[in-house]
Amino acid sequence: MNWFKRLWKEEDGQAMTEYGLLVGLIAIAVIAVLVFLGPALADLFQQILDEINNIGATPPPGG
Repeated sequence: MNWFKRLWKEEDGQAMTEYGLLVGLIAIAVIAVLVFLGPALADLFQQILDEINNIGATPPPGG
């Protein structure tokens, strides 16, 4: 009977389990954000790259 009482009150693995759950939820949230914002971010970076590539291709104004 004492073994059951000790087992019920045992909390050594509880913190590690909670940290594992938090890390899992954060990972799911990051993946969800990347899925929704990924295409928009890709378009934004592509526009930036296009502008950088066009800087050397166009003559300066008034020149």
